[in-house]
Amino acid sequence: MRYGLVGANGRMGMEIQTAMLEAGHTLVYALDMNHEETTGIPEVIIDFSLPLVLEITFQKVKAFNVPVIIGTTGFDIAQLQAIKTMAAKYPVLQSYSFSVGVQLMLECVEFLKKKTEGWDVEISETHHRFKKDKPSGTALMIRNQLGKDAPIASHRLGNVTGEHTISFGALGEVLSVKHAALSRRAFADGVVLASQFIISKKPGLYTFKDVLSQQN
Repeated sequence: MRYGLVGANGRMGMEIQTAMLEAGHTLVYALDMNHEETTGIPEVIIDFSLPLVLEITFQKVKAFNVPVIIGTTGFDIAQLQAIKTMAAKYPVLQSYSFSVGVQLMLECVEFLKKKTEGWDVEISETHHRFKKDKPSGTALMIRNQLGKDAPIASHRLGNVTGEHTISFGALGEVLSVKHAALSRRAFADGVVLASQFIISKKPGLYTFKDVLSQQN
């Protein structure tokens, strides 16, 4: 497919380009802070940039009349509402993590929360020093899956790609589930799957969980 990429020269953007190229897809539109290049008409727009770029991304989605994948995190309430509004007219796939492992972790949380009534629960997450939002979107997904306001400990250290742990504690034992992303490739491969999923969908708001449901 032909795709557009917002945040093309960022760390995640470069990883996405590698994964998409290996899958046989062609970058025809690239947008970054000081650069915009068009060599064709994209069939989907992928946005892994910054929250302040969302309005520009939506302008491009409307101009090309294509679906959009949003992997940016740190949106405020108004921006999240804008994403929902956009989904009324265009296929929008928005997720805080495009990792298969994170989705499996969420399934573990769904199972464990029913078996650990009365246990203490805490979430911790660690990312590289350049990550701006805190706590991470994935940590918030885990807490949302848990269904209660569990505390989240956030750390920004060195060049850690991403680690998330949820721990359940009783008086005599502690059970922890951990996911560690070893490289950004874990997320880039998920973006490839998401692109192949969203390109044929009707307007609506989709998540990476929907992508994996179709895979199964």
